[in-house]
Amino acid sequence: MHEYTSTARVWGLTCPGFPEEVSRARRWTRDILRGSPLAEDAELIVSELSANAILHTASGREAGSFHLALAVSLQVVALSVTDGGGAGTAPKVEYQDQEAEHGRGLGMVSAIAHRVVVHDSDGGHTVTAELFTDVRRGGHPC
Repeated sequence: MHEYTSTARVWGLTCPGFPEEVSRARRWTRDILRGSPLAEDAELIVSELSANAILHTASGREAGSFHLALAVSLQVVALSVTDGGGAGTAPKVEYQDQEAEHGRGLGMVSAIAHRVVVHDSDGGHTVTAELFTDVRRGGHPC
């Protein structure tokens, strides 16, 4: 492959901010990644990020929505969820104690993903989780 040629494929889906849309987002992810060894991890990540968008931002309010993007290349599967904003603070990874009832989701996502990035904008937040396809045990991707 030429170094400036990309074989990445990108899909997008916009969902209304209803709780039942989380299962739709999981199914959509599973269908795209069918046969991939990363499919189950990706499905779990999308479920958590979609639920967070609905529960903690304007995405879950009347007429709210959230957007998913899934990019697949030979090196990485990148999953992004963009919420409707209005949360007051950006999502952040927190590590809670065993007694905590909330705040574990992004910590779980960061434990599964190889990298998690949060982008803020006036219209909301985008959380992107990346799963690298060829990380050897104990190694790091370049």
